[in-house]
Amino acid sequence: MKKFGNELKRHALTAISYMLPLVVASGLLIAIGNLMGGQVIEDYSQSFTIASSLTSLGVMGMGLLSPFIAGYIAYSIAERPGIAPGFLMGLIANSLGAGFLGGMIGGYLVGYFILWMKNTIKVPKWAEGLMPMMIIPTISSIVVGLIMFFVIGGPISWLTIQLTNYLQSLDESSRVVYGFIFGILGALDYGGPISKVPNLMADGLLLEGVLEPEAIKVVGAMVPPVGVTFAWVLSKIFKKPIFTRREEDAIKVAFPMGLTMITEGVIPIAMNDLLRTVFATAMGTGVAGAINFYFQNGSPVPSGGVFVIPAMTKPMIAITALIIGSLVTGLILVLIKKKITVEEYDSLEIKDEEEMDLSGFSIE
Repeated sequence: MKKFGNELKRHALTAISYMLPLVVASGLLIAIGNLMGGQVIEDYSQSFTIASSLTSLGVMGMGLLSPFIAGYIAYSIAERPGIAPGFLMGLIANSLGAGFLGGMIGGYLVGYFILWMKNTIKVPKWAEGLMPMMIIPTISSIVVGLIMFFVIGGPISWLTIQLTNYLQSLDESSRVVYGFIFGILGALDYGGPISKVPNLMADGLLLEGVLEPEAIKVVGAMVPPVGVTFAWVLSKIFKKPIFTRREEDAIKVAFPMGLTMITEGVIPIAMNDLLRTVFATAMGTGVAGAINFYFQNGSPVPSGGVFVIPAMTKPMIAITALIIGSLVTGLILVLIKKKITVEEYDSLEIKDEEEMDLSGFSIE
């Protein structure tokens, strides 16, 4: 069962890697168009502006997320014969209101159905060339398409609506809790598989008009590198060296990367003291997420870092959450990381991970 779960995750991550350029390009188009005063074009018979064209193009791109995730999940499972049926399942999910979740389920269903067909159905030699181009795409689209329309599409659509309504109806205290948890998970492993799960949910909810999780994702991705940079500055102020020379060089790279939502720059810094660093960054991203969700700050753009903050519904809340969350991370790191010696500061060796002992921490 664990092996099958890892296989499902692998196919989803493959699809996400193909989908990310679409998400980034569409999101930035929406942001640029909105900043220029553009609106979504509804009547193409009338004249429209460049700003409205950019906004509308970005919205069109975001509408392709369900077909993309379905098509490339099916491709990951069944290779080229899965692409066209997968895209069709994503379009069905869009039309039924099943959204991102429906696209993922449709992609898995049609992908494994095609895999079963390829391994089971035998055809005459003259028809083998027709299998990947005509027979498999047509039959799989008919069978799984009907299942999507008449069996699972409705329940998935209902579930999506219920989840959306539930998130929109949360009271203030619940928003703090959910924002804190979502913030922690969104950058827990610095862009790794754990982080991709809530971030994928945020992208799906964005399609349903729920913008707050996307803001948590955008701000939360910046908190670890900015927070580690704050820790470095605070360590200089309090004269408590906690980073080696090599880690300081890595921080100088991680900070600008972090401002564009590239959290992976923290990994070289965290490797010498993983438990303490993960704990500190998780608390910071959790606080940032709680602030964003409490004040209901939303982002119509799924990626871009500081460059999309002006496009958020409450930009000052986003900036406040980023600063406070990063300060929390910085302060915790200064408190719990051990003071290093001059020899350790210049050392090029990676230290073995030590157990976290908070009994004797202090700021000197």
